[in-house]
Amino acid sequence: MKQITVKGENIINVPNFISLYRFLVFPVILFMALTGRESGFVILLCISLVSDVLDGNIARLFKLQTNFGAALDNLADICTYAMAILGLFVFKWTEIEPHSWILFLFLGIFILSYIVSFARFGKIPGLHLYSAVSAGYAQSIFFFVLFVFGFYPWMLYVVATWGIIAYIEKIIILFKLDDIRIGVKGLYWLLKK
Repeated sequence: MKQITVKGENIINVPNFISLYRFLVFPVILFMALTGRESGFVILLCISLVSDVLDGNIARLFKLQTNFGAALDNLADICTYAMAILGLFVFKWTEIEPHSWILFLFLGIFILSYIVSFARFGKIPGLHLYSAVSAGYAQSIFFFVLFVFGFYPWMLYVVATWGIIAYIEKIIILFKLDDIRIGVKGLYWLLKK
């Protein structure tokens, strides 16, 4: 396979192609949501959610982690989860609205983590903390269940609470780091060093 290097890293690999797919399908999913095509939206969103789990695991398993891949994965995550949240508002808001305070609290802390990252480092926070990765998996499961099987309020509370904890940890770590780096794992491991 041909190599293309960015800052000394080979960026041509399977996990990066999976992340690239998620980034490129974003406008199609957006179109599906805005035109009310729920079944097409759900199919493409579920593929993106499953591929989100795959890219990072393949990168770690085969030692294909790169800073470029971490940033691309984060960008693709933002697009995927933005579409999931848009779909939540477009297709499921009636069920979610009575519980919206926890959703808005999570979204506020999530956005704050990106504001802190851009303010401190001028880039996307590709830390891949255990808490944030596991929160992302939980969110994927929540959105998959929501769009395929229906709304379970307890799932929203569990997933949002875990996400709030994960992104508070991310914000604390962003204040402790000198620069963004992959593989930080979490606050415990950062303080242990």
